[in-house]
Amino acid sequence: MIASLVILPLLLMIAGTPIFLVFLTGVVVAMMFVLPLQPVALQQVLFGGFDNYALLAIPFFVFAGEMMSSSGIANRLIAWAMAMVGRVPGSLGVATVASSTALGAISGSSVAAVGALGKTLYPRLIAGGYGERRAGGLLASAGAIDIVIPPSIAMILYGMSAEQSIPQLFIAGVLPALLMALMLAAFVVFDAVRRGIPAEHGFSLTEALRATKKAFWALLMPVFVLGGIYLGVFSPTEAGGFACAYAIIIALLVYRTMSLADVVRAAGASAMLSAQILIVVAAASVVTWIMTTQGVPQALIAWIDAMQLTDVTFLLAVNLLLLVIGAFLDPTSAILVLAPLLVPIATSLGVDPVHFGIVMSVNLAIGMFTPPFGLNIFVAQQVTGLPAHTLYRGVVPFVVILVLALLIITYVPALSLTLGSSL
Repeated sequence: MIASLVILPLLLMIAGTPIFLVFLTGVVVAMMFVLPLQPVALQQVLFGGFDNYALLAIPFFVFAGEMMSSSGIANRLIAWAMAMVGRVPGSLGVATVASSTALGAISGSSVAAVGALGKTLYPRLIAGGYGERRAGGLLASAGAIDIVIPPSIAMILYGMSAEQSIPQLFIAGVLPALLMALMLAAFVVFDAVRRGIPAEHGFSLTEALRATKKAFWALLMPVFVLGGIYLGVFSPTEAGGFACAYAIIIALLVYRTMSLADVVRAAGASAMLSAQILIVVAAASVVTWIMTTQGVPQALIAWIDAMQLTDVTFLLAVNLLLLVIGAFLDPTSAILVLAPLLVPIATSLGVDPVHFGIVMSVNLAIGMFTPPFGLNIFVAQQVTGLPAHTLYRGVVPFVVILVLALLIITYVPALSLTLGSSL
């Protein structure tokens, strides 16, 4: 079974096979030659993987994010961020981090943030003296925050896989995401001072108010969505539907930057992305089912017990494992396969499953821009035109910074659990 579910998928991944086919091929081979299971079980489990109400939130939030990105929100957020940090050394780099964080709170997609911001900010970063390597690395790494800050698609998938409250996971991601943003921004300021990169301009209250007015309705979206969830107005799935309606109204009637034809095109692009996510969900559910029926989680728990690991050493081992896996697998695939295996072990060692979800998400967020296969690197490469080796070197300091943030988040659970405990 190890050969069909581990070795064969690894070989297929190296060959560049789409991830859902990697999962399904390993399962089919295992069912045909190793496990005494009927083929009809594959079909039942495959379609059963979609049978979860929480999954409806994914296409909703994907469409809302696509609408907000296509309607020119990114430029308004950049202008707003620049107005807020104009006096800070390296203010353009800080604004890049702030813009990415704000866009993540709207779209929940790391790749979308890198693509949307890179087109506008990369030429300005180069003109501002950051250099190709630093500018490309900053764009690729800042998007990682969007995996953690709500509304996060990764959190929705973890909540489904680990049977945890999605609202609790959303609120738990707020402070860790802000810590990641602050540490990146602090490094940008330090680097700007060291290299003599000045602030773009001084702070102007008039300019800040003008930029806030222009970005006001975009900035309100996460307030309405998260406020509605925590006030009990709607569930996370219903919040996704509200976000779609809100985005359409803003794009068509308030900013007037999109036509009905543009909305239809955005819906088509969102449908394609949602399909890519959900087909991975279905394929990964089969892998999880196979492992569960064959007693893999129980065997892992017994193995951990025999090693007598503490929660501290277990979390350290998980961080090392996920940092490596994150460099090869996208967060969707990694969460769907690993969460059902790792969460029971974490719980048995006294680790809060909500806190563990944040730890997993931060690890996989770092993997989004970790060589060799971090998705953000490839998106940044398309946007900037830089060669891969330049981006690989450019992301190194940002990987180090966010690994330090990961250690803080891992071993200070209160950072993830304090806001949720007050609800």
